[in-house]
Amino acid sequence: MTDLHVVDATAEHVDEIVTVIHHAFSNRRTLHPPSTALTENATTVGAAVAAYGGLLARIDGEPAGAMLFNVAGDVLELRRVSVNPRFQGRGVASAMVGCAEEAARRRGLGRVRLVARVELPETLEFWRRRGYSIVAQEGQNLIHAKAMPIELVVPTAEEMRAIAEELAGQLRAGDVLVLSGDLGAGKTTFTQGLGAGLKVRGDITSPTFVISRVHPSLVGGPALVHVDAYRIGGIAELDDLDLDASLEDAVTVVEWGHGLAETLAPDRLDLTITRGDDDVDETRNLRISPVGARWAASGLRLTAAHTTDVQAAVTAQRSEGN
Repeated sequence: MTDLHVVDATAEHVDEIVTVIHHAFSNRRTLHPPSTALTENATTVGAAVAAYGGLLARIDGEPAGAMLFNVAGDVLELRRVSVNPRFQGRGVASAMVGCAEEAARRRGLGRVRLVARVELPETLEFWRRRGYSIVAQEGQNLIHAKAMPIELVVPTAEEMRAIAEELAGQLRAGDVLVLSGDLGAGKTTFTQGLGAGLKVRGDITSPTFVISRVHPSLVGGPALVHVDAYRIGGIAELDDLDLDASLEDAVTVVEWGHGLAETLAPDRLDLTITRGDDDVDETRNLRISPVGARWAASGLRLTAAHTTDVQAAVTAQRSEGN
């Protein structure tokens, strides 16, 4: 059985990281212009680890993978992503990417970004499978990015509407939101906040019996198309609604859309709202997962008023479950 461990890099790991980087990059075919990874040494790696950190992966105690971090604004940048050729195909890179994304969330950063060379199609496919999108190209370098999910503990219905209203300020025509959650979890409450933020006409209620409603903008912005997929039997029935005709001009919200509405757009926000077992408690857990290049390029931000003490609450909940 493989004993794979990934740890946060410290000064004591510098020599092992340098060794992994040199093994990994010396095994790659020569590129033009060539990578500068082989110039890394204990001094440069030590400085990078001291400034921003990184990761070291070990298999059965031997250094197998490494990466360095950089931080720019709300972005965690991954550098020198390396796997010793002896340990390729054993999940080292995937494990490090998962740990890097967790590190970004712990630090309150909204996105993870890295550079991959256009001449390395297997590397590009690796990042694509892990949800990274190409957001820019600089010569032979393809800039990949992924927006991190946001997890919030929402104490009241009013706060749920306030979060959605703030989020509406970052939406534009063509955006799709897919809402999931049990009955009474707060999907329509969230959509009401979106409607307030988008300044659309009409009261927003659950459209269960009419399946979809269009709320025109009162200020010349995008309309809000509100869809309830609870009674829709499949993708074919969703297609019958002809949402494609309005997608480019509206913000489309699909309640009960998980497993159906993802086909509407490659760029979307997947939202899951869950409630506890206590019917009296209004507290809800909200997870917002940005998907696609649109959000990878811009990121998703919510003010400290919504996130203060929220991540601590999420962490406490996870600790109680362990």
